[in-house]
Amino acid sequence: MPSVFSKIIAKELPAKVLLENEHLIVIEDIHPVAPVHVLIILKQEIPSIQCLKPEEMYLMGEVVLAAKQIARQLDLTDYRLITNNGSDAGQTIFHLHFHLVGGRKLGILG
Repeated sequence: MPSVFSKIIAKELPAKVLLENEHLIVIEDIHPVAPVHVLIILKQEIPSIQCLKPEEMYLMGEVVLAAKQIARQLDLTDYRLITNNGSDAGQTIFHLHFHLVGGRKLGILG
C-alpha cells in the first residue's frame, strides 16, 4: 500500500510544497513541533535509512542540499535535521524522510 508521502508526491493528497526536484519534495509538517518544521521526503520509496543501498547514497547529499536551501529560504541559521529509523525511534511512516526543525531554542535530545 502506498504511504501518505507517496500520495503527496503523486499529488493525490494536498501539501504545502516549499521545494521539489527530481529526487525529493519538501513540505510543511501538518503537526509541527517547532515554529519551523518541514519534511524532506525522498521521492524514491525507501522504507528507512537502514534500507538505503550504497548506490543510493547520493540521495543523502540531495537531502543536505535541500536542507541548506530551505534553511536559507526560511532565514534559519540554527536548526536540527532528523530522521527516525524504526518504530522504537519514533518512525511512523516507513518512507524515508527527514525533519528540519527550528525557529526556537531546541533542547538536548535524550
